[in-house]
Amino acid sequence: MSDRPSVDLSGLVKAYDIRGTVPDQLDEGLARLFGAAFVETTGAEAIVTGHDMRPSSPGLARAFAEGAAGRGADVTEIGLCSTDGLYFASGILQRPGAMFTASHNPAQYNGIKMCRAGAAPVGQETGLREIRTLVEGWSAGLQLPATDRAPGSVTQRDMLGDYVAHLLGLVDVSTIRPLKIVVDAGNGMGGLTTPAVFRDLPVEVVPMYFELDGTFPNHEANPLDPKNIVDLQRRVRETGADLGLAFDGDADRCFVVDERGESVSPSAVTALIAVGLLTEHPGSTIIHNLITSRAVPDVVRELGGTPVRTRVGHSFIKAEMARTGALFGGEHSAHYYFRDFWFADSGMLAALHVIAALGGRRGPLSELVDQYKRYAASGEINCVVRDQQHSLAQVRETFAGRDGAVTDGLDGLTISAAEWWLNLRPSNTEPLLRLNVEAPDTETVARLRDEVLAIVRD
Repeated sequence: MSDRPSVDLSGLVKAYDIRGTVPDQLDEGLARLFGAAFVETTGAEAIVTGHDMRPSSPGLARAFAEGAAGRGADVTEIGLCSTDGLYFASGILQRPGAMFTASHNPAQYNGIKMCRAGAAPVGQETGLREIRTLVEGWSAGLQLPATDRAPGSVTQRDMLGDYVAHLLGLVDVSTIRPLKIVVDAGNGMGGLTTPAVFRDLPVEVVPMYFELDGTFPNHEANPLDPKNIVDLQRRVRETGADLGLAFDGDADRCFVVDERGESVSPSAVTALIAVGLLTEHPGSTIIHNLITSRAVPDVVRELGGTPVRTRVGHSFIKAEMARTGALFGGEHSAHYYFRDFWFADSGMLAALHVIAALGGRRGPLSELVDQYKRYAASGEINCVVRDQQHSLAQVRETFAGRDGAVTDGLDGLTISAAEWWLNLRPSNTEPLLRLNVEAPDTETVARLRDEVLAIVRD
């Protein structure tokens, strides 16, 4: 495994996963080393792997499995699956897992999302740093240490039916009214999971781009970019559908469009799901990251729940959910996390909760979510800066104390007043600050936004 040139993994190993271009940054030889390092770091006797529909994914996943088996681990390959399908397998089998996907990134990318048994996250502080160190050493020519473990086996198992049954056991959809739903799978894994999950529901599915094609011939599988949901919005209006759903490439995120073809913010979806779950489990804890709308903690408190604010990022949210025993968590990026899904995120489970909420009442989705649209927001704005810390200090000095505002450094700089808040977060990989502003009206948002941008772009 050491007969390959030394590699620099600085651009490949991110904060929570491995992601790069194929084959320039990630190839099967490197995937084989990552498989070996994964077993070496976790000490796993058995692991599970899955992959998405990208052309490079099957080969990378098989190489990873070979590397893991070479270190003595038995590997169960579940093949084509969504990322939450891999989390399900890791949880139900209680094995560490590896998912080969680049999520919403363009076709030339691929990557590895890894988790410990029970879908527990692997991040820089929970194994990823050690894995990177091992792979860098081995690729530079260091020999893998000897092992007295016999080579493990590699076997295949279809778990899609088990995944579907588990999700449908978590949401009561037995009494929902008939609905028409447009689903844009973006040629990603939603094209596999949607027909299986929705097959026996009283819904008419209008499919868009269900063909599994990792070259993404229609649009990038990134619904966070407004241009990638234009087709969905048009189809919802044309067909008179009750709602539209868009999944990203690995279907761990779900975006929602109402019957008018208008986007429903992930914050409003978070509030909607929280309401349903708090009705069933009063007094529970609900997690939200610090750039989710203030409407979310407002709603949680009104229903007697406990809102808990976290940093942005799935590892932070999963860790906080496990620490607090939280029932549910939502992010502005349309990741939704569930206690009863091993604290992991599932776009499909979020979709089922939205369908249950809408199908259990009369009236359109726009009317249902309107009560959660309480504030105006800027959306996330990326600002190129020369000196992140200097810019943060200038903004703090300008705004601290204004309107009684207080500051905190949970994730970058947050300044909160009674009527508004703003957050500036540094990028870990680029000379950027990410700005979010929320206030009661668009005029106040625009004023605060422009004032901050004038400081950081100076």
